[in-house]
Amino acid sequence: MEDFLELARENTEKDLETCGVLGAFLEHGTYYVTTLIIPKQESTSSSCEALKEEEFFAIQNDRSLFPVGWIHTHPSQSCFMSSIDLHTHFSYQAMVPEAFAIVMAPTDKSRSYGIFRLSDPGGMSVLKECEESGFHPHGEPADGSPIYEHCANVYTNTNLRFEIFDLR
Repeated sequence: MEDFLELARENTEKDLETCGVLGAFLEHGTYYVTTLIIPKQESTSSSCEALKEEEFFAIQNDRSLFPVGWIHTHPSQSCFMSSIDLHTHFSYQAMVPEAFAIVMAPTDKSRSYGIFRLSDPGGMSVLKECEESGFHPHGEPADGSPIYEHCANVYTNTNLRFEIFDLR
């Protein structure tokens, strides 16, 4: 996460979001994130869109990696999942149920980062049925759960080899 923040520093100083894709290998039922891919992207202060997705898909395919999540900055906002973030993450979690999203919020004094996932089935159902785009409110999940939650099953391991591909 610190390496990503350093790579995002120039954008952060300009109040622009930066995003990256997390690739992992699967061994004995556990995903190990070993790769950060920072794609070409278009950014604003409150959004980031990956461009030329075929470039980072090629890296994932060449290394037999699963797209287990993504990381992005909120350069001048607090640490939370926006409605656009929720829709982006829905795609990851629909493909890989264990997927997670990391939000880096360097100016948030109470919490500089968060590791989140959609509640399942609650949040996943809300996002599956939502046809809106852009920033918009979401209803409460029918089961009373929050729409997203903090991940309790993501651990860091500094012994793993970690590769970064900055395609910008």
